[in-house]
Amino acid sequence: MKKGTLVWILALAALSTKAQDTTHVNPLSFSGYVETYYVYDFNRPLNNTRPSFIYSHNRANEVNLNLAFAKASYNTSNIRANLALAAGTYMNANLAAEPGVLKNVYEANAGVKLSKKSELWLDAGIFSSHIGFESAISKDCWNLTRSILAENTPYYESGVKLGYTSKNAKWFLSALLLNGWQRIQRVDGNTTPAFGTQVTYKPSANVTLNSSTFIGNDKPDSLRQMRYFHNLYGIFQLSSKLAATLGFDAGMQQKSKGSNQMDNWYSGVIILKLNTSAKTALAARAEYYADKIGVIVASGTPNGFKVWGFSSNFDYAITSQVLFRVEARTFSSKDEIFINKKSESKKGNTFLSTSLAINF
Repeated sequence: MKKGTLVWILALAALSTKAQDTTHVNPLSFSGYVETYYVYDFNRPLNNTRPSFIYSHNRANEVNLNLAFAKASYNTSNIRANLALAAGTYMNANLAAEPGVLKNVYEANAGVKLSKKSELWLDAGIFSSHIGFESAISKDCWNLTRSILAENTPYYESGVKLGYTSKNAKWFLSALLLNGWQRIQRVDGNTTPAFGTQVTYKPSANVTLNSSTFIGNDKPDSLRQMRYFHNLYGIFQLSSKLAATLGFDAGMQQKSKGSNQMDNWYSGVIILKLNTSAKTALAARAEYYADKIGVIVASGTPNGFKVWGFSSNFDYAITSQVLFRVEARTFSSKDEIFINKKSESKKGNTFLSTSLAINF
């Protein structure tokens, strides 16, 4: 064989190998998210902190970082894993009870596919909550700030999840064994596991229906109070531009250990979103939250925590990865639960928010 012919054969083999490599999908990927914000609270609280039932975008009258994370994901046909480390006021508020470096863990989980023929997965670790239609990632939500309903249910959870997606992708079913109500580490003195379920049904591309539950005790065994909670929501694409979300939460918890009496709370929300162009959108939200006894939100007032909320926002997608948002929002309470800069109690709280979110 001539030397020149051999060189050409080796060159063609190298090109062929390179072409094959380009078709290979790397199972390891990296992504990130950064959201900065500014909230002007007309009550102008002296400590620059929003009311205690607000955990996301909870600093007022200052530019701040709500959430920033770097994420690594590994995905093959039968194995998956995610690790995301984060910082921001969202992390400070929501993971305040977690010890040490766990305060900066946004997500850390691994999963294995249990069946070759069906989408049956077993996942364990720290992952986003199975409750609700809103997450901590603002760009994925219709409103800049989260609803009261979302703020006061778990954003994250830890444990083991068994999940199944039907072949036609219309059904998703899961059962969860959890460490508690928004807990990475279980409460000291608590030996009782918590349980959760989720059923999601998508009869068409325009409708999503979801039912999620939580059952468990989030206190030490000596103070055990069982909590029973149900989250129900529907997302409806009403036209090519208009969509609606309706959500309802209801929960009850034992008054004391061994008691047959229950304290109750509930919440409802409706959100409308209108895509006005390829880059702009409008959204409006109305909500109500009632927790008379203070199981979830303690107000220390005669009528408890009973609050109406209304908001509207404008979104502008500067690019596919950069989202600018402006929102006006107001709360109205039955009792005077809001504090202004003069330390006076008020029944209302109005604020304006703006944010810039970048994902990469």
